[in-house]
Amino acid sequence: MRSLGKSWLLLTGFVLFYIIYLLFGALVFSSIERPVEEKLRHDMDLLREEFLNQSCVNAASLERFLVRVLKAHKYGVSVLRNSSETSNWDLASSMFFANTLVTTVGYGHTTPLSDAGKAFSIFYALMGVPFTMLVLTACVQRLMYPLVLAPVSLLQRSGLEPRPATMVHFLLLLLLVVLCFFLAPAAVFSVVEMSWTFLDGIYFCFISLCTIGLGDFVPATQPGQRYRALYQVGVMVYLFVGLMMMYLLLRSFHKMADLHGLTTFLQLPRCEESDPDEDREPIVDDEPRQPLPKDQAASKPLDPASQPSYNSINKG
Repeated sequence: MRSLGKSWLLLTGFVLFYIIYLLFGALVFSSIERPVEEKLRHDMDLLREEFLNQSCVNAASLERFLVRVLKAHKYGVSVLRNSSETSNWDLASSMFFANTLVTTVGYGHTTPLSDAGKAFSIFYALMGVPFTMLVLTACVQRLMYPLVLAPVSLLQRSGLEPRPATMVHFLLLLLLVVLCFFLAPAAVFSVVEMSWTFLDGIYFCFISLCTIGLGDFVPATQPGQRYRALYQVGVMVYLFVGLMMMYLLLRSFHKMADLHGLTTFLQLPRCEESDPDEDREPIVDDEPRQPLPKDQAASKPLDPASQPSYNSINKG
């Protein structure tokens, strides 16, 4: 029990360090990029005034104006006055950018303006992407027992065979993910984002949770949006939990495919076999295990079927 408590404490430490890492990235990105953005906004204001003061606009000056406007728009700075009120590099926006960077969603609506920001993005992602995968894996490991192994075991106790039990469980888990992480958020986005339809919301959820991140729909980018910072934090939490549930769904499908022989038929690697109690064991075990005697280790069968697995939980 004490080891289980240490395991949960370690997982909590991972999550807290992940949040601190995002805050650190947000502060660095904001301090580097915000002055550059302010200078670009000032340049756009001067360009606009200069263009309006011209008595006669020729084709060359119009082309130069459009090129600079389009280049500024690429970095999230608009020549329109009502679109430049909020910064793309305040603390909340910088943290949102850092989150999309380390989760590999990468909408591309905001990109570093300076060489220092680009260089920091490389080093930040080199550490952040693997650590994000580690945190997601650790969280999914903790969720495997209550959301996968225990429900399948319950279905088997109710009289279902292992194969139908895993199929029913996967369909129920899929329905839960679709309702809670696609349909419900899409309804919220269609209300909060005035220009989005319900289909746009579903499209955004799918593109985001599959880490495609096309960037044609990005939340919290409308000018004058109320509670923008809180909204961005909420979207960040949604992305993290949604990615975690997608990973859990994929692991559940892989285990079901193992049981139904699909991975063997397609000659794919099998999902790792594990004891049902594995996902409740600590991630780091402080107590070293005693090695088996040589004669006992030599006589121990190496047949994988003799080991407890997901496919044989509560068989008896």
